[in-house]
Amino acid sequence: MGSSVWNRRQVLGAVAAATAGSAVPAAFGTAAPAGTTASPAAAPTLVRAGRPRLTHGVQSGDAVGDAANIWTRADRSGRMVVEVSSRPDFRHARVVTGPVVGPATDFTGMVRVRGLRGGARTYYRAWVTADHGLAGERLTGSLMIPGRRDGIRFVWTGDIAGQGWGINPDIGGMRIFRAMRALTPDFYLCSGDTVYADGPIQPSVTLPDGRVWRNVTTPEKSKVAETLPEFRGQYAYNLLDANLRAFLAEVPQINQWDDHEVTNNWYPGEVLTDDRYTEKRVDVLAARARQAFHEWVPITSGPLYRSFSYGPLLDVFKLDMRTYKDPNDGNTYADPARGLLGAEQREWLVRGLRRSRATWKVIANDLPLGLVVPDGAAAQEGVAQGDPGAPLGRELEFAHILRAAHRAGVTGIVLLTADVHYTAAHHYDPGRAAVTDFTPFWEFVAGPANAGAFGPNALDATFGPQVVFSNTPPQANTSPMDGFQHFGEVDIDAHTRAMTVRLRNLDGVPLWSTTIPAP
Repeated sequence: MGSSVWNRRQVLGAVAAATAGSAVPAAFGTAAPAGTTASPAAAPTLVRAGRPRLTHGVQSGDAVGDAANIWTRADRSGRMVVEVSSRPDFRHARVVTGPVVGPATDFTGMVRVRGLRGGARTYYRAWVTADHGLAGERLTGSLMIPGRRDGIRFVWTGDIAGQGWGINPDIGGMRIFRAMRALTPDFYLCSGDTVYADGPIQPSVTLPDGRVWRNVTTPEKSKVAETLPEFRGQYAYNLLDANLRAFLAEVPQINQWDDHEVTNNWYPGEVLTDDRYTEKRVDVLAARARQAFHEWVPITSGPLYRSFSYGPLLDVFKLDMRTYKDPNDGNTYADPARGLLGAEQREWLVRGLRRSRATWKVIANDLPLGLVVPDGAAAQEGVAQGDPGAPLGRELEFAHILRAAHRAGVTGIVLLTADVHYTAAHHYDPGRAAVTDFTPFWEFVAGPANAGAFGPNALDATFGPQVVFSNTPPQANTSPMDGFQHFGEVDIDAHTRAMTVRLRNLDGVPLWSTTIPAP
């Protein structure tokens, strides 16, 4: 990222900060020492002199076909403007006028830019023109939309700034995003837990062996998020990390939300018993969280589940396993009307799989299928519950989806997930399962990006999963200092149509890979 109004020294300083992964409290300003407090989301309330400043970089998202969302945030009210070109020098650029940014959207703005060319990198720069007509600084980004004849490479992970492990400049910040950026992926799938609204960040944490983890902190991250400004501050905090900003300026996103965008293991209608909260109604918290999510993430409005078609090689089906979720209980009911997805989303997925003509149908399920994810001693958070027999509870709707796809002759289904804070490869086969009417498929798990590492979770045998690979830490809530952070890479060959999946560590080193022939 860069700015057309900076001098050379400022540009070089920003590049150095991004390379080093230092955390900065404003747009490429002076790095905040670990353990100090920054205020990244302080809402401007006065008309300021000078040019508007962009406070948290630029991002793109939902880049598919010939269009993409472009996002930024300013330090005051004004009109967002985006310039788009096929050239890095912005010759022959066109200008797209965006929305007015102001207090109602926390000074964030997003515009959908159309007419982009697949198979070629698009360069964009954004700025805000103040109410008095003075144009502000410009920040530059780029994105790539695969062409119909191109191969496709993308990365995925989840779980950012969780369990109290925030931005630690001592280890280079959230440097996993530097490793993902180095692969120049076509897009990034964030599999949920984009923020930890229920996870306060303290100035320091003493590890069991006596080492000290130091965090950059902000007021909004000092407690659980309850108010709209506090939820907004969760996203502002993550964007203090130079690695993340540089990555998001070059790689468009597909974003899911899971539980920690609101609070741990939440479901609609829940009333909290957590004493940290004064607002106990989860539905109230979720509404505020959803507004902040849409303001700070370059996501298209409407239902959070949707599909993305990347031509003949790939369709991505992004699920929302939270908004329509039934209450967490023992998860052994026989009612097929209940579940995680809800009837409308469930049938949308079945129709989409049947209609897809892409070689690969990736289902982005932010909760894994076969891993048991408990919610306390007696309730279940996920799909599985540990009973290896016929489907029960939430397993019923996935049995229905897999059965419908199998009977329609659908092939090439692959599941991608995060949530459990380790990485693994699971192969599902009806020959090992209590369910027999589905086509074998893979599910790959990656994460966390920057959070406590856990695992392994127990495996439920209902759908016949087999652990082919896993990498887990020596103890629960291992800090990112010990390296058990992971992301996955998917590489689809344009000629053979084979899919290669690599599970990588914090620094991008491959831990395991497999190539799946085209069906």
